[in-house]
Amino acid sequence: QVQLVESGGGLVQPGGSLRLSCAASGSIFAIYTMGWYRQPPEKQRELVATITSGDRTVYADSVKGRFTISRDNAKNTVYLQMSVLEPEDTAVYYCNAEGRSSGLTRFRSWGQGTQVTVSS
Repeated sequence: QVQLVESGGGLVQPGGSLRLSCAASGSIFAIYTMGWYRQPPEKQRELVATITSGDRTVYADSVKGRFTISRDNAKNTVYLQMSVLEPEDTAVYYCNAEGRSSGLTRFRSWGQGTQVTVSS
């Protein structure tokens, strides 16, 4: 069982910044990909950004140039630095991790979500 715990959400004014963190714990052998997804009000969950263990990144077009994803493999933690936030970034942000457990079975886990609200 692999658990993900997110932190760092909150209320911020347009143009502001926030940093989200997500720490994975449990029976982990390896984490291949970590990422952030978000679900705006009354919309479907969508990809924000992902990062592999080799630091290869993918970003949604809507966040390119404003958001930066990074990870600390030693801490099994992924970060999302969000800058120049817009009201359209308001959503519940979910952390995701894929890899292999200590029993070498594959896992894909989700965090509980953290609310980000961009409003004046």
